[in-house]
Amino acid sequence: MKHFSDLSPTAERIVDIAERLIQQRGFNGFSYEDIAGEIGIRKPSIHHHFASKESLALTVAQRYTDRLKQKLLAIEESQSSSPAQLAGYVELFDETYTEERRMCTFGMLGAECGTLSESIRFEIGRFFAVNLAWLAEVFGRGRIAGELSFSVSDKDQALIFLSALEGAMVVGKGMETASCPKQVGQAMIASLSAAASNAVASQPLTGSD
Repeated sequence: MKHFSDLSPTAERIVDIAERLIQQRGFNGFSYEDIAGEIGIRKPSIHHHFASKESLALTVAQRYTDRLKQKLLAIEESQSSSPAQLAGYVELFDETYTEERRMCTFGMLGAECGTLSESIRFEIGRFFAVNLAWLAEVFGRGRIAGELSFSVSDKDQALIFLSALEGAMVVGKGMETASCPKQVGQAMIASLSAAASNAVASQPLTGSD
């Protein structure tokens, strides 16, 4: 299987198209014939680069996760507060969704995991684990700094946040709305931030008599 860092220009174009088709139709909703029609090459040429559809999907998945890690690092470097980092994370979902109402690649693959190979299911789990670990750290820092307030564990709050954004893409697409993930993400951040502000305001004043 080709590693995404060693792709030729043609192979990378194939991966780009496959990623978009997965986001729009899912793994089981496209074929090599669809890709061949878009890129203007014959199916045997695609098989030359990716012997099987599974090997192509694995390359898509691994590249997608690697790019996510780079984007998360960029968010950490550009934003110092936890609410701002969460807002940057929400933007990642919004960027995907506002491009032709595309879904998260792994949201689509996750919905089909019962029909996918063990290798692809492993990549699905790895992607969500990366997201949840990063979010848990952000929520933990925000809770300690008094920027965010929530009544569950950092890990549970991370799961709630990620699940809400993934679900918002599905609801938004079903309702044909323009900005459902962003709307949901911003509302959650505002609620968590307001709860933190209220918690600080409700603390009794202390001082010397």
